[in-house]
Amino acid sequence: MPDRRLLLVHAHPDDESIGSGLAMAKYAAEGAQVTLVTCTLGEHGEVLVPELEHLAAEREDNLGPHRLGELSDAMAHLGVKDFRRLGGDGTYRDSGMVWDENGNAAAMDDIDSRAFWRADLLEAATHLVAVIREVRPQVLVTYDEFGAYGHPDHIQAHRVAHYAAALAAVPSYRRDLGEAWDIPKIYWTAESASRLREASEQLAQAGQEMPFQFDLDHLPPMFAEDEDLSAAISSAPEHVQAKLDAMRAHATQITPDGQFFAMGMDLAAITWGTEYYRLAKGVAGPVGESGFEEDLFAGLG
Repeated sequence: MPDRRLLLVHAHPDDESIGSGLAMAKYAAEGAQVTLVTCTLGEHGEVLVPELEHLAAEREDNLGPHRLGELSDAMAHLGVKDFRRLGGDGTYRDSGMVWDENGNAAAMDDIDSRAFWRADLLEAATHLVAVIREVRPQVLVTYDEFGAYGHPDHIQAHRVAHYAAALAAVPSYRRDLGEAWDIPKIYWTAESASRLREASEQLAQAGQEMPFQFDLDHLPPMFAEDEDLSAAISSAPEHVQAKLDAMRAHATQITPDGQFFAMGMDLAAITWGTEYYRLAKGVAGPVGESGFEEDLFAGLG
């Protein structure tokens, strides 16, 4: 096995590129084993390409297989060869979401019986235990307990990832799935609240607006203050470009003229050129010039 092994658990295709694409490109290029587990195929995603609207769940319901193709293209940009669906293709379906009265994502009232939000937690976690014991990662990346912004599938991915990590470390649990493995470090994806405020102020001084509108006094939980952030991953320009290319590969979800790139490609490279993470398990490694860990594997023997 490669000396460094990174496992990422994300809810839908495109989540990995937006939240972790830079780290994935960086470590894949450095020769680490990077394994992505996607929990659903994002069947209820919004289709932003007019000529592909017929794929939507409420019409032909063929968006999932199409997004799998987009995921494959994104992984090619990131240099990641090992990407899997939790339990295999079609085991769990995108739960969809609505916005509640507080402006947070929430589960739809009427969801499919195969929806990931309805998944049996032990069953779903056991699928992931098998992957953990096979890959034996030193680092696991997933979401916080709120799923970054409340999407039910993100919350479920958090629950499944943590339950699986605990079960995988128990020698007597499902010996048939391989030797027990205790993951040394677990991180949650995050965004920097202070960086958002700085960017908003700079754009305001330039007479521009933020492409994403947030109430700076009441930010979603995914925006963490500096004291709660553990790692800041920046990388070479070619890895930043790989992340941007991977994001664009998810063409039904992210359009070139949409919010993710509304500030232009130069500013997009700056905006998406650093990823922040919160340490949920393990011991933090040395702090770099950024004031944070600059390597998710830092401090491991």
